[in-house]
Amino acid sequence: MIDLRTLREDPDRLRASQRARGEDDAVVDTLLDLDERRRSALSSFESLRAEQKTMGKSVSKASGEEKTALLERAKDLATQVKALEAEAEKLAAELDAVLQTVPNLVEEEAPHGGEDDYVVLEEVGGRPSFDFEPKDHLELGELLGAIDMERGAKVSGSRFFFLKGVGARLQLGLLNMAMQQAIEAGFIPMITPVLVKPEAMQGTGFHIAHDKEIYRLPEDDLYLVGTSEVPLAAYHADEILDGAALPLRYGGWSSCFRREAGSYGKDTRGIIRVHQFDKVEMFSYCRPEDAHEEHLRLLAWEKEMLAKVELPYRVIDVAAGDLGTSAARKYDCEAWIPTQGRYREVTSTSNCTDFQARRLAVRYRDSGGKPQHVATLNGTLATTRWIVAILENHQRADGSVVVPEALRPYVGLDVLEPVK
Repeated sequence: MIDLRTLREDPDRLRASQRARGEDDAVVDTLLDLDERRRSALSSFESLRAEQKTMGKSVSKASGEEKTALLERAKDLATQVKALEAEAEKLAAELDAVLQTVPNLVEEEAPHGGEDDYVVLEEVGGRPSFDFEPKDHLELGELLGAIDMERGAKVSGSRFFFLKGVGARLQLGLLNMAMQQAIEAGFIPMITPVLVKPEAMQGTGFHIAHDKEIYRLPEDDLYLVGTSEVPLAAYHADEILDGAALPLRYGGWSSCFRREAGSYGKDTRGIIRVHQFDKVEMFSYCRPEDAHEEHLRLLAWEKEMLAKVELPYRVIDVAAGDLGTSAARKYDCEAWIPTQGRYREVTSTSNCTDFQARRLAVRYRDSGGKPQHVATLNGTLATTRWIVAILENHQRADGSVVVPEALRPYVGLDVLEPVK
């Protein structure tokens, strides 16, 4: 959550961040008012409690009318102390409730605006040129015996699918290659839980009471994750890390689940927008002063993976109004999809600064031994959606698909051939 010291010292920074996101900046005045009242009540409580302790010593030494008067005063003090303690706790709870709704401070360099106000930072690779009418990924997937949407819908409903044969091999190969790259870059490989407690989901920055994308298991009070960022962020909750060990990097492999509640009628064909998919996610804990450079490193690792599968793509700087609650800055890599004539997101990397760490109480000891909150960052290294771009960009006229050279040892095939 937001650092209260930053709020007090520079409230205009939060006001500017709220405006950049398209959010109401009046919340800043609400927070300042609650914080001031809480601190005032706490100060009065501590002052009267100190007087109460002194009074207790005086009562034991007094006698007669003096003792009676002191006892009366002590009784009055006890009532006031109890009332002020309750008031301070009530205001602290109100302040915390409002803080939980305030998104992270946006980096000043992030573009302002909404979903369409991103800035293109670069375009990489040439778009393929076909001397035939290219097929979309679903038609190719069906020809290859790789994707079965019909039986996915029969078994589980719309937006579910089976990957089979070369489709399963392609996904496993892709994710294994991503994990191997992560390991070589110093990431600790992790297979994470896909069900988490509400504290993990909320601590990562999701508003579980209002987020319509999250699958809930109310009887168990558990939530299906939409990304392994959630269990990885909560992995060190309530811990103090060794500062000398930072940055601490994890590569998480998990299935991910999203309800796609707001996507009715969008991307209903194929596996672009589905309820379940697999992903390898990079996650980093580092010192806050190192977070900006760490963010650029995560982006570079994403670009390295895209180069390995030989995809044309662009990098965009996501506008503040399209950032998630936790992100201060986010870069997306979008691969070219030939049959759509447009770029589609395949990776995303976010710098969450110390926002998640404050909510989850993840700290490290600085050189002076004082606990400080870490910064957390995340970035996609590969996911099921990449199959869409790989099939479409590397297809041939007969419906076969050339496997990118770097991926071949992981898939075990040079070419995916149509099923006869």
